[in-house]
Amino acid sequence: MYLERVMNIAIISVRVDKEDKKGFENFCNKIGVDVSTAINLFIKNVLKEQKLPFEIKVQSFEDYVYEKLKEVEDRMERGEEKFYMIEEVFEELKNQFDK
Repeated sequence: MYLERVMNIAIISVRVDKEDKKGFENFCNKIGVDVSTAINLFIKNVLKEQKLPFEIKVQSFEDYVYEKLKEVEDRMERGEEKFYMIEEVFEELKNQFDK
């Protein structure tokens, strides 16, 4: 039985950022599992649910700008927001996309 199970194992090799790897290992240690177990749990969950366990979303620049302008407009209507110079708006947008 053990030999059958060992022969039915595949190896996945993944390249990740060194700091991400270290952080993930620390997280796994804190919750009491090793990295291999955590990744296997992820894979099993994806297969069971037939979806990734998080949302992947692409937001267009236009949608992002509209969303931010709407937030500011709402705050201005409530008197919570000051008026901005166009340079300030573009600087903030640049900062958001440089993250």
